[in-house]
Amino acid sequence: MVDKLPPNSAISPPASSRSKAMRLYAISDIHLSYKHNREAFDKLSPHPNDGLILAGDIGESLDHLREAFVKATDCFAHVFWVPGNHELYTLRTGDHQHLTGESKYNACVLIAREYGVWTPEDDFMTWEGEGGPAVIAPTFTLYDYSFRPDHVTREGALDWAMEEGIRATDEELLHFDPYESRDAWCHRLVTRTEERLQKAALTGLPLVIINHWPLMEELVYIPAVPRFSIWCGTKQTVDWHSRFKAKVVVTGHLHVRRTDWIDGVRFEEVSLGYPKQWKDAQEAGQDVNTLLRDILPGPEPPEGGKAPTHWRKDG
Repeated sequence: MVDKLPPNSAISPPASSRSKAMRLYAISDIHLSYKHNREAFDKLSPHPNDGLILAGDIGESLDHLREAFVKATDCFAHVFWVPGNHELYTLRTGDHQHLTGESKYNACVLIAREYGVWTPEDDFMTWEGEGGPAVIAPTFTLYDYSFRPDHVTREGALDWAMEEGIRATDEELLHFDPYESRDAWCHRLVTRTEERLQKAALTGLPLVIINHWPLMEELVYIPAVPRFSIWCGTKQTVDWHSRFKAKVVVTGHLHVRRTDWIDGVRFEEVSLGYPKQWKDAQEAGQDVNTLLRDILPGPEPPEGGKAPTHWRKDG
């Protein structure tokens, strides 16, 4: 069991944040359990002075994480990772069936530390490359089923989703021990993360907040399965972008690439997705390298801090 993490000082620490890193890129939901995606990610090009965000759903197994971290750290000077729901799964086969809930998460963090990858359990980095200085803040929030209509109660949330035949695999594979529910784990994570973000905001530097799940319900748009929203975040994070003075918020999970500007803050959904979901992009000439999203320095804010959603289906 991996019930508790040792202090980070007991592990080889990540590389120094004071480097000549230039640009910061991001991608998520690379789902290495799919051969097509593994082969695509293996073609990642070298960016020896840059940083890469892996915003969750690398795969289900610890071996998927190792494979991704080996490739990413070979290609980039700095790598940041946050867990998605798939990393937290307890598979029915393999060597790690005993790792459930928080123990599975802790095992993932230990693997990240082997490769010098920043996680939500490490000190935030001060980015001094292009678009900086800024604080890079990997976070982990999970979800609490609150992305639902007002007339639907928490107790009725799963039945509401099942009315349209929607039930996330999380209900079978994402365990929540030692907490009493996924909601309880989420609320503990949110409280802890708020404390860390508040401290980071006091530096006066803008934040790059990284989280697998969207921070705002209004950014959840999945027309094929709209009631999947209950597994997509928590309303407790709705004001984090303004409250903690974010410059950019990076998320994944939805497999719907988009860029939004809200209150002068840029929101980037950076998913790759399952093979069939990025087939159109690939047929348009895109690959993993061209689908890396430029986070820093990124574009200048639009006039007034708002702009229409930019849907990035093909890039």
